[in-house]
Amino acid sequence: MSKKPIILVGGGGHCISCIEVINSIQEYEIIGVLDLKEKVGKLINGVEIIGTDDDIPELVKSCSNFLITVGQIKSSALRHKIFELIESVGGNLPTIVSPYAYVSSTSLIGKGTIVMHKAMVNVNAKVGINCILNTGCLIEHETEVDDFCHVSTHSVLNGQVNIGSNCFIGSSAVIANNISIPAESIIAAGAVVLKNPTMKGTFIGNPAKRI
Repeated sequence: MSKKPIILVGGGGHCISCIEVINSIQEYEIIGVLDLKEKVGKLINGVEIIGTDDDIPELVKSCSNFLITVGQIKSSALRHKIFELIESVGGNLPTIVSPYAYVSSTSLIGKGTIVMHKAMVNVNAKVGINCILNTGCLIEHETEVDDFCHVSTHSVLNGQVNIGSNCFIGSSAVIANNISIPAESIIAAGAVVLKNPTMKGTFIGNPAKRI
């Protein structure tokens, strides 16, 4: 079976991890990476940087599949902008799931989302569009993660948690059962959220407090 071509958008550290995941799937052939103009022609883990975001309207004519490999720490604005550009010119944003992840057959994963190595998405969970479920994170039963979120490495979202859109959940953060996190919030690495926040913000510590 021939592999489907795909172009990656964003050539930083997150891109390197995405290349690793995509290569492990054996379903897609990475045609190239888009990044800054001055980086065109350079290689990132053996994959050539072939252009910039401005080339997407032309590239979509020969390769319809794209994955946004720009990372997301504080803001999802750049990932959101690129997503809208790709959609506006008819590009396709497939869902990418590592063969080393577990995704329940009863869960739903939105387009453009990547589920990385050793991540777990449990029964009846829902994950929105253009999210990052990073290495080793846990999305427990009936939990919902809205669009444009990054759930970082080894973070734990327990059962029936609700994560609003455009959130960042830091590495090894823990969200207790039945907690709702407001949209555009940042949960710092190692934070433990035991109560529902009353408003969006940045939360640190154990138990987590808004700063």
